[in-house]
Amino acid sequence: METTTEGGNGHGGGAGRFLAPLIAVGAISGIATGWLVGAPMARVAWIGEFFLGALKMVIVPLIMASMIAGIGALGDVRRLGRTGVWTVGYYVTTTAIAVSIGIALVLIVQPGAGIDVSSIEVPETVKGKHEFGITDFVLSLIWPNIVDAMTQMKLLPIIIFSLLFGGIATTMGSRGRVVLDFFSAVNEIMMQMVGVILWLAPIGIFALIAARLGEAGGAEGVKQTLKSLGAYTGTVLGGLAIHACIVLPLLLRGVGGRRVLRYARGLSEALISAFSTASSAATLPITIRDLKAKNGVREEAADFVPPLGATINMDGTALYEAVAAIYIAQAFGIELSATALFFVFVTATLASIGAAGIPEAGLVTMVIVLEAVNLPIEGIGLILAVDWLLDRFRTTVNVWGDAVGAAVVERRALGDPGTAGVA
Repeated sequence: METTTEGGNGHGGGAGRFLAPLIAVGAISGIATGWLVGAPMARVAWIGEFFLGALKMVIVPLIMASMIAGIGALGDVRRLGRTGVWTVGYYVTTTAIAVSIGIALVLIVQPGAGIDVSSIEVPETVKGKHEFGITDFVLSLIWPNIVDAMTQMKLLPIIIFSLLFGGIATTMGSRGRVVLDFFSAVNEIMMQMVGVILWLAPIGIFALIAARLGEAGGAEGVKQTLKSLGAYTGTVLGGLAIHACIVLPLLLRGVGGRRVLRYARGLSEALISAFSTASSAATLPITIRDLKAKNGVREEAADFVPPLGATINMDGTALYEAVAAIYIAQAFGIELSATALFFVFVTATLASIGAAGIPEAGLVTMVIVLEAVNLPIEGIGLILAVDWLLDRFRTTVNVWGDAVGAAVVERRALGDPGTAGVA
């Protein structure tokens, strides 16, 4: 199969080469403007929402087309077993490593020691969200009406439906091939649409970041937040940095056989978008496009691994939840036993994997982790002030982990890595 390399897929050559620098300029300008101007920048939020809406508009058709086309590209549906095992195995392993890093750091730094919790109450946003068990997660894998699932952006049911649809189509010979070719064409069209939408990215990303910093009060507001939660914020960011800059690059180079800096440079648009939107799902179209167009990842891996990762691979989120749970325990003076720490490890890992099927995923999964070790739910009030900032960093790590996973699965399950960024 021909591999798309840099310069293809809509905006690789010519003027398209200026897009990544323009996006970077937009992000930096947004940070500077929001920091200096402050609250008035909240007025430009609608521009960012317009860009975000344009990205979300293509998510559902892109996921369906890319998953079905990816399975079709495998040829024999039995190859999906090997690809699926490597994909899920990679996600579970990296999430477990991320949680371990978070637990180790928060136990060493002890950011919650000496925190005043006398005025903390259960936040309104988490009231009534205490119940969510394994049966709820299993039920979230399907949806009675697939069209309704699309309108509500229920990604897990859409992925399950697409896997079944594509898998059965591969068993139907020439008739199934017609359908698979149709979705392959749709997938290419969606990639071209993403290329067009990306020209809105510089101004959209500027507005998203500037408005969010403005809502936080600009420089003074952010300084006050970081002053009160500096140790906690530093612990989370330190853990995310170790995972993103050491663990994942080692996997990318050692297992995926890719040059780390070159691969990361090819994903610059997706990573900046992840930081700006704080949404793995909204960034998904750009992630898939960068993997193919900039890093030459084969369609079988680029179309299959990231959509699944956007729903079940949450390395950054899992690390954050483990740190937050132990931070809350420290703040309330609760000593966690080795058994309790193990439960934090297990529930943070599993809750992050199941997050996609849960409304307001981050808050609900945090409740699951806290309840697993009998920690006070009101402790979430301690960390909400800085959650908007950390959300951007952990989303970026989530997307970077998905992209590394595509390279690993491509080499280990498919055996023929693409051409860009290969050692």
